[in-house]
Amino acid sequence: MTTLLHLRKDEERRLRTGHVWIYSNEIDITRSPLRGLEPGQAVEVMSSRGQWLGHGYVNPNTLIAARIVSRDREHPLDRSLIVHRLNIALALRQRLYPQPYYRLVHGEADGLPGLVVDRYGDVLVAQLTTAGMDRMREAVIGALDQVLRPKAVILRNDVNSRTLEGLPTGVEVAFGEAPDHLVVHEGAARFEVPALEGQKTGWFHDQAANREQLTRYAQGRTVLDVFSYAGGWGIRAALAGATGVTAVDASERALDWLTANAARNGVEDRVSTLRGDAFEVLRALRAEGKHFDIVVLDPPAFIKRRKDAKEGQLAYRRLHDAALTLLSRDGLLVSASCSHHFAEEDLLRTAQSAARANDRSLQCLATGHAGPDHPVHPAMPETAYLKAFFLRVLPTF
Repeated sequence: MTTLLHLRKDEERRLRTGHVWIYSNEIDITRSPLRGLEPGQAVEVMSSRGQWLGHGYVNPNTLIAARIVSRDREHPLDRSLIVHRLNIALALRQRLYPQPYYRLVHGEADGLPGLVVDRYGDVLVAQLTTAGMDRMREAVIGALDQVLRPKAVILRNDVNSRTLEGLPTGVEVAFGEAPDHLVVHEGAARFEVPALEGQKTGWFHDQAANREQLTRYAQGRTVLDVFSYAGGWGIRAALAGATGVTAVDASERALDWLTANAARNGVEDRVSTLRGDAFEVLRALRAEGKHFDIVVLDPPAFIKRRKDAKEGQLAYRRLHDAALTLLSRDGLLVSASCSHHFAEEDLLRTAQSAARANDRSLQCLATGHAGPDHPVHPAMPETAYLKAFFLRVLPTF
């Protein structure tokens, strides 16, 4: 029997613009008691006037209580729909990327809310982040096999969003036999990261276009790569002609991977590492009188929730203050943020404020966002989370 989810009066307006999230306070709990529904249960969403709005799934225990997955009444969320959406997503990536290393599925923007899939050649790494998509686990794995015939599908279900959804967390090989390492080709560089550990799905495909932008400025320059992880920014800069790269990360394992990647790309003689808390390392470098031509700031999200805003903004400001004291005359500051709750204008304002406090002036040479393998849903600003600025510190007399 079909389960109907009735909205309160006029609460469908945002959905009609294309948004797919339904909050718990938008549901008419008199007609659709949430307590009687199971996490991940399929529903058909109805307006208060009885108009059909779409197929979706529900989680009565979360603030985002439902997500719409289809606006075609004949096509609910099933394996057939997933295959169709995968084919559409794949067609875009194959048109834009000469090699199979990219984000294949970007959740809501690719019509599959709760699903992220990154591609590493013939290995796929997926995350099922919602109860509704977790219920479709076997359909998702079957659809991935049907469309791409991968050698392995790894589930990196170790993300905080699963905890919020009431789901268990963990990492497992769902299909095939996983290799020891994931391989990434990006520009002229080749990277390897462990298949079952590391951050996110193993790599940050979303910064690929911005790392490509950095190569325009790297020739003959020294680079400080802060929050370096496995070396995406620094090694690409070295391959583009940087004379020296210093990589900073708190993880010894990440720096080991970075060192191996530097050797893999033949730039180990120009890449060194510093392990430690970024703020403490920057403070120590300043005390030593060190300066760099380029400083890259690509931190983790300092503001994951709205309530973290004040503390997170302070952290971003402290980071920029420290970076600006290390930049040489006519230096370049690359400032990035993946915090959705920290808007693009906030990041630029923070950099500018820190510059003025340090009696320095900036020029914005370029802005960056996630690449086209991370498309933005026009009705959902939440999907436009990544921003980056390439800021020149003007030389003074």
